[in-house]
Amino acid sequence: MTNVEHEDLLEQVFDDDGMSPTVGEFDLAERNAFRRVHRDTTIHAEEQDDGYEVEYRKLRLERVILVGVWTEGSVAEVEARMDELAALAETAGAEVIDMLYQRRDKPDPGTYIGSGKVNELKDIINATSADTVVCDGELAPGQLVALENSLNTKVIDRTMLILDIFAQHAKSREGKAQVSLAQMEYLITRVRGWGGSLSRQAGGRAGSNGGVGLRGPGETKIEADRRRLRADMAKLRRELAGMKTAREVKRARRQASAIPKIAIAGYTNAGKSSLINALTGAGVLVENALFATLDPTTRRAELADGRAVVMTDTVGFVRHLPTQLVEAFKSTLEEVTQADVVLHVVDGSDPFPLKQIQAVNGVLAEVIRDSGVDMPPEIIVVNKIDQADSLTLAELRHHLDEAVFVSAKTGQGIPELEARIELLLNELDAHVTLLIPFTKGEIVSRIHELGTVLREEYQSDGTLMEVRLPQEMAQELAQYQVEHATQVAE
Repeated sequence: MTNVEHEDLLEQVFDDDGMSPTVGEFDLAERNAFRRVHRDTTIHAEEQDDGYEVEYRKLRLERVILVGVWTEGSVAEVEARMDELAALAETAGAEVIDMLYQRRDKPDPGTYIGSGKVNELKDIINATSADTVVCDGELAPGQLVALENSLNTKVIDRTMLILDIFAQHAKSREGKAQVSLAQMEYLITRVRGWGGSLSRQAGGRAGSNGGVGLRGPGETKIEADRRRLRADMAKLRRELAGMKTAREVKRARRQASAIPKIAIAGYTNAGKSSLINALTGAGVLVENALFATLDPTTRRAELADGRAVVMTDTVGFVRHLPTQLVEAFKSTLEEVTQADVVLHVVDGSDPFPLKQIQAVNGVLAEVIRDSGVDMPPEIIVVNKIDQADSLTLAELRHHLDEAVFVSAKTGQGIPELEARIELLLNELDAHVTLLIPFTKGEIVSRIHELGTVLREEYQSDGTLMEVRLPQEMAQELAQYQVEHATQVAE
């Protein structure tokens, strides 16, 4: 707190008779005061057209003030959360002009921050000419209405912000439909009328009020909006069901293949796309922005031992990811559950990377629970070690014994990660000895491509090969086995 803010606070807590406040009164006033997070911003707002005329509108973010409620954790943790909210706002195209948070046991049920702080926030809005307030949390419809009426400016919450970013970044037809469905699911409980749109529509025949026995209250504008939304949601769900069928056909084709499947999951902007580029040399979009990747990208790669693998880059997660998005993107997130190995990428340069791991594990646990399958083997990959603080890395090494520390940008640790992937895939493979006839040369080629050849000899009746193979391929070649397959893990 600056000297000026300190003096202002002292003036606020002095009694009318000039008596000095007690220590408890001063601490209470300081604890409840708005606090600022100082942060340089360089992204300028871009004009965007307003969309819906109801509570959720496509964001036309220009100059925004961020407001949070500090209910738990340390000062550093709440300021890190506010910094993340600022990054989300900038990703949506906003210019953050101020960040404020208040210490409370829980958010105010009426106005999120309390009526007194609403008045203070209104003065700040008038002084800064801000046109949007972004709250770090999901506001109830009543809270949203109360804040907009009191502040006389647009108010959105964290969920609206994330939905808008997803809407901007979705590229594929399926991704756009998923985002639209998530927006409508959030919107349907928050539709409200403006002015005359609250009035009833006439029942019966148009222009006559229906005549005797047919006059009635009719349908309000809000009810009509909700009816249209439900119809649109039903249409989107039918479209997504058709797209899911096409996705499942492609997934079944990959499952039928013996090539190991690796899914890359993790927090948004943790460097997942950079990592897949470092491992495969693919030209996947890499951008220093939140949710740069929404549509899953699949690339084929070859490990150091010559084995081919398929890597899939998935959508990133974030703290308090809206449940509507988890539901809408469930078909995409199922790529993780169908993989042989999951690379869980963590941003080592983040101030609280362990919190990122908790957030990602929470979403993955929900997806795994709904899919009814077990979580595939996981390798935690701590990325961006070239930018990370040494104390943070030491804490991660202490808590994550099996983690691999890499820098996708410099290539540091990438060979160790590839070796760890090979080792884990070997543990999942079958260890068999095969005698392949000389007339089946294509089988030998497939074994070299998809397996690990430990020993190869040419005998009079064929090629004797001691190999590690995916379980499916080992079962397929069972007729050529000369001894029982054994698991390496045993």
